Amino acid sequence: MSTRLVATTREDIVLLTLESDDGYPRLERTVMNALADEMRRLAEAPELAGAVVSGSERAFAVGADIAEVVQLHGTQVFEFSRRGQEVMATVARSPKSVVAAIRGFCLGGGLDLALACHARIATDDAVFAHPGGALGIITGWGGTQRLPRLIGRGRAMEMLVTGSKINAQEAFACGLITGLSSGPELIAEAFRLARRPQASGVAIP
Repeated sequence: MSTRLVATTREDIVLLTLESDDGYPRLERTVMNALADEMRRLAEAPELAGAVVSGSERAFAVGADIAEVVQLHGTQVFEFSRRGQEVMATVARSPKSVVAAIRGFCLGGGLDLALACHARIATDDAVFAHPGGALGIITGWGGTQRLPRLIGRGRAMEMLVTGSKINAQEAFACGLITGLSSGPELIAEAFRLARRPQASGVAIP
């Protein structure tokens, strides 16, 4: 299933929505490139105060496209990882606030993207995990650095190694997300947060 990044400007905020026909957006290479382009546009547009990144009602994003990853060989794997790191760093280093508005599953590379944002706000049904560890795969997009700096080394190691999931309430309690929201108000609250200079929360370059 192909994923699209749809950019919609609402007054001074750009809403970047990850859309997929099955409701489970994946961070394909085309999507990552589009995200990097939007971060450059955000930085250069004086009329924009910030950005909100969102997914579907089912998932914020469920990570890289495994069908795409298994076709990589040799140096392609390294380049794939490096490109992912570059895009996440572009998000984290944005001079304007970038907020993740999260519903449903936030997994793997999707969690890496949320961690790169300056703040994260989620609905009660959100679920966070790095399931690759249970499959013998470790993230190469910066999550191994950003996650422990937010929630502590012990909890981060547990998530990265075992692939264990945590719900929205647990994520809020340990500092993984900035706040909780009701479903209907999620985007509006994320917009308000994005209008603050460098939104509340910590983005780790």
